[in-house]
Amino acid sequence: MKRIHLYFRKPPEKDRYFPGDRYVFLAARKLFRPKKISGIEKVFINLRLGFDEIGVNYVVNRPFKEIGPGEPVVVLGIGEQALEGYNKPNPIIAGIALVSHPTQWPTMCQDFPIVKYLQHSKWANDIYIPYYGANICELWPAGIETQKWLPEKDKKPVYDVLIYNKIRWDYPKMEVELIEAIKNKLTALGLSFVEICYGHYQEADYHGLLKQSRSMIFLSEHESQGFACCEALSMDIPVYAWDQTHWLDPERHEWGTPDVPASSVPFFDDTCGMTFKNYAAFDAGFHTFWEKVIQQQFSPRDYILKNITLEKSARRMLEIIQEVYD
Repeated sequence: MKRIHLYFRKPPEKDRYFPGDRYVFLAARKLFRPKKISGIEKVFINLRLGFDEIGVNYVVNRPFKEIGPGEPVVVLGIGEQALEGYNKPNPIIAGIALVSHPTQWPTMCQDFPIVKYLQHSKWANDIYIPYYGANICELWPAGIETQKWLPEKDKKPVYDVLIYNKIRWDYPKMEVELIEAIKNKLTALGLSFVEICYGHYQEADYHGLLKQSRSMIFLSEHESQGFACCEALSMDIPVYAWDQTHWLDPERHEWGTPDVPASSVPFFDDTCGMTFKNYAAFDAGFHTFWEKVIQQQFSPRDYILKNITLEKSARRMLEIIQEVYD
């Protein structure tokens, strides 16, 4: 196969208060804040790691003018600007974050030669199919770096439960009805726990807490893939996940899709742990979950190794590329 052109182009930093101040803010962030990698950027990084693992010939973010005839093009950047200036006839495999919803760019596949638009999971893909078509919308799970997210040897857990808090909407209500209720339940049972909140930690912090934890409660309205949950599963941590089953993004009403089925754990089965729909279901099912944790009846890492490793994800991408370019 010819060399593959991979692209990840983030929106440019904008000035805030006066011309050129973006450079000051960029320098300050580099100096005072460790770099955080977004889930979207991790998708791109892990694809590269998967390609490296299986020996694929690829280049990254080369000027579009360097794309040769018949060379595959994969664009996983953020926003419409990721394709700005593209003027080649080569078909594009794009996806994940060019748009948050297809109504934001309904003519995308007419404006550029996009022949495949990728989403990680079925529920997210189903949103795009009515707009772009089933022949263009394609499933492609990103791979998990399983050699980094390894189970701790001779583990002596410090915490019974790690609470992963990624609740984004209606927070005051959910804090009382779900988060605090769960904490009160764990306290009443005499179980030790620690909480980590999305957007307020470095990856090393999360990795370290997983090493110290026996199980995890995952609180997120929905995920197209759910890297954090998958990384916990890769470390053989059983997960009890809040899965309320509907897309709750407040903008869904503006986009005209108010009632869409969704999942917080699209990559999950009963070997990984259990799910609950609300606090009443949490309360009813937690005893069963905890007993299975104690008796080591879950095997979450096996699920990840069977389904979404770096290699499996990279080979799936190659299948899509070959479908388009062969």
